[in-house]
Amino acid sequence: NSDIGLGSLDENAADVFSQLDQVTNNSQKINSYANLNASVQVLLSLSNKINSINNDTTADDFFESSSNLLEESLKDSWKKKSGQENISLAERYLSSVEKLIDATNVTRLKKKKNIEVMATNCTKQNTKCYNKVFNVSVTLKSPDPGNVKTAGFKELEKYLPQKDKTLEPNSIVVSTTMENKISSVEVEIRFPLLRKRPPHVLMKCVAWDNVTQDWSGDGCKWSGASDEGLCTCKHLSSFAILMQRYPLKIAGLDQVTQVGLVVSVVSLVICLIIEALVWSSVVKTNTLYLRHTAHINISLCLLVADSCFLASMDPESVSELWCRIFVVLKHFCFLSMFFWMLCLSGMLLHQAVFLFHNVSKKTYLRLSMFLGYVCPLLIVVITFLVYDGGIEGEYFSKESCWLLYEGLMKGSIHTFFIPVGIIVFVNILSMMVVIMKLLDHPKNAERTNESEKKAAVTVMRSVILLTPIFGVTWVFGFAVMLMDLTSGPIAITVNYLFTLLNAFQGLFILLTTCVMDKSTREALGKRLKKNASASISSSTTKLQSTWKK
Repeated sequence: NSDIGLGSLDENAADVFSQLDQVTNNSQKINSYANLNASVQVLLSLSNKINSINNDTTADDFFESSSNLLEESLKDSWKKKSGQENISLAERYLSSVEKLIDATNVTRLKKKKNIEVMATNCTKQNTKCYNKVFNVSVTLKSPDPGNVKTAGFKELEKYLPQKDKTLEPNSIVVSTTMENKISSVEVEIRFPLLRKRPPHVLMKCVAWDNVTQDWSGDGCKWSGASDEGLCTCKHLSSFAILMQRYPLKIAGLDQVTQVGLVVSVVSLVICLIIEALVWSSVVKTNTLYLRHTAHINISLCLLVADSCFLASMDPESVSELWCRIFVVLKHFCFLSMFFWMLCLSGMLLHQAVFLFHNVSKKTYLRLSMFLGYVCPLLIVVITFLVYDGGIEGEYFSKESCWLLYEGLMKGSIHTFFIPVGIIVFVNILSMMVVIMKLLDHPKNAERTNESEKKAAVTVMRSVILLTPIFGVTWVFGFAVMLMDLTSGPIAITVNYLFTLLNAFQGLFILLTTCVMDKSTREALGKRLKKNASASISSSTTKLQSTWKK
């Protein structure tokens, strides 16, 4: 019966709250939609009749019974719907409990299992009012708000209807009211999130709208990824944070990546074919031999890495085993590419510092092979073993088929970025030393073999061109790891720049090591002319023999 009877209103209300507390105390007895509906109807009836609750025992019974109704064991009963109801059970519960809290004389923090209420009396001198319930801090900024009450409701976020199915609740529901009705108000709510927000997932600060019977973002603003639990609203209501079910996607980024990687793979294949055609013509000195050996190995490593990127562009369609294999190959090949760059700069540094100390081709090649392949292999193997045998969620992410980033200096990605950063720094330092040595010792430089000098200049040009291309690319790559797409245009721009630089690296190698290299161009031109002449000569001979017949 929704009526609270005859006689003293306060006494009858106290009896009803006491009985409601006893009935709801055993969740098994009310574990049905009908019983929950009846209990909420009692609260609704009381909220429409009572103007104030001054008795502490009555208030305690009210809070206890309201908390009992939110027991997690009752979740299935809450979610059942009746087609004849215009307003959901959760809405009626929230509305009635808010009214009753407003009528209750709360002077201190009231703590129940599923409900907490805190009140603060704010005067004109207090420009800010602060309440805290269930670790949710609420700061109200308003001139002379009077008594400010904040209530927190556990589990209720699951039951309030939500029309936008792309969002899901990620905080408890918090309601704030103030004694003096003032239009100018600002509320800051700092929510502890129920679930960790994945990278690039948008959050939405919302308030309950009784008119639309839905969550509304009007008048509320999310503070962004840097302070992901903070909401600021320009009105009072029941607040929560909703989280997108899926991360943000950048328009056209996958298409740019795919096109760039295809161009890169084709460019690297062309580069390797050119190296094969001109090999005997361009490796006239030890320096040039090692330079072209390094270029071939850099191209091969990048070709394998780009092919793996192409194969794992849609991680959802790739099995966990293949994803792990692709991650290991990419990790190894990208590291190997940088270590071969280190071989080039190391060779230049040795020639500049030790002008009269020649190292044999075989020795250089052995050192380069060790540095170019054994060192990155050791890093990959150790990383694989340290991160629980390369399991998903520790060594790599199945969502990206790449190494895992879990924060600054956290995650397997740092076993890639730290060696790369060191190599780029060493390469830059080596180039500075080489240039200074050439400026300081022009006479010594003149004594060296002219062809070796030209070869050294060619190698130096390669290092100077390739180090920024690879280095800057992965500087943007590191920035991509640090930046969240919810940050706005800057993060999106950085993602586009990294994608363009990374996807077209093969094209950059073709341009810098083949197209822009004079000796390679000349050797290729001679080879093509020679082949063309041989082809014409063969055709002429066949034609002459045909006429003779």
